[in-house]
Amino acid sequence: MTTKFPIEKFKSLPTPFYYYDIELLQQTLRKVASTLSAHPLWRMHYAIKANANPRLLNIISGMGMGADCVSGWEIDAAVKAGFKPESIVYAGVGKSDAEIISALNHNIGCFNVESEAELSVLNELAGSLGKKANVALRVNPDVGAHTHSNITTGLAENKFGINKEQLEDTIRLTFTLPNVTFCGLHFHIGSQILDMTDFIALCNRINELSTQLQRKGLPVGDINVGGGLGVDYEYPDRFPFADFDAYFDTIGRHLLLHPGQQLHFELGRSLVAPCGSLITRVLYVKEGIHKQFAIVDGSMTELIRPALYHAFHRIQNISSSEPLERYDVVGPVCESSDVFGKAIDLPRCQRGDFIAIRTAGAYGETMASQYNCRPLPKAYYSSEI
Repeated sequence: MTTKFPIEKFKSLPTPFYYYDIELLQQTLRKVASTLSAHPLWRMHYAIKANANPRLLNIISGMGMGADCVSGWEIDAAVKAGFKPESIVYAGVGKSDAEIISALNHNIGCFNVESEAELSVLNELAGSLGKKANVALRVNPDVGAHTHSNITTGLAENKFGINKEQLEDTIRLTFTLPNVTFCGLHFHIGSQILDMTDFIALCNRINELSTQLQRKGLPVGDINVGGGLGVDYEYPDRFPFADFDAYFDTIGRHLLLHPGQQLHFELGRSLVAPCGSLITRVLYVKEGIHKQFAIVDGSMTELIRPALYHAFHRIQNISSSEPLERYDVVGPVCESSDVFGKAIDLPRCQRGDFIAIRTAGAYGETMASQYNCRPLPKAYYSSEI
């Protein structure tokens, strides 16, 4: 499925802006829903941190999925968008008292608790409201992922989760707290994972921990494997969907579950990244001594991933069919890191050309800032433009 850009309609819109291919998003969600329908005990919670655009949230909630939130504000956004509170899970190493109280008042489905200290505070706050909180313990499985170090979360040296050596004691602690109910284990090893052996390693570690707990007479509860499935940033039209078949097949074959045990997923990037593009215009073509620059009006304030992670996004001149020339594609922000790509071959650029920065539907709009007093980008949709 190839995203088509209505360039004539773009001409009346101020750039930069995000453009979402709603048909691609809906087709992606249908692919996932089809797999879930074959497994009655599998549950999907969309990771709202990937993109909290209200229009997209409404579409995703309309498919009957739950939400994975990492802040109280994301919980508010999820409820407003129609996600059922009982389908919301709430993770994060630093939940504030106000966020916990808000989540309790929303009667969310589960807190993914990341430390004994948090567990004690949650018990106290739930008691003060006369409520009982469902908790899954987020385990740090000490499993690495073949991805960027800034988005690897499952190693012992990371800040996330409870070390597996402390897990037994923490489960026992839940039984002594009157205002929490232990309901399972939560895992997440990182993001933009394309190597299925990483998920196999996670499944093996979960199986190992589950066996150890069962031998000691401790419950395991439901299993939440988090998210992390990556997408193809290199060829967005050739591979518009993440490899959901390989991902679900890998988890299904390697994770050992007992009858009645629910399996939860928290995919984000793989659901929304392909459908979004940042659309920006060429301001100037600047001739350097050894290179030329396509200076565009979009910047790291609209899409920070290249500056933050040196992340690759396919860059296309969707206005031109002239011969290829090589450019550094850069933005106007007063930072040397405000670069979308170096030595990029594009059809010859001229002032006013539209440049599409592809696969930007995840961690693009949601991470936008107002550095240099720039306004936050607007969003437009294929179904409405």
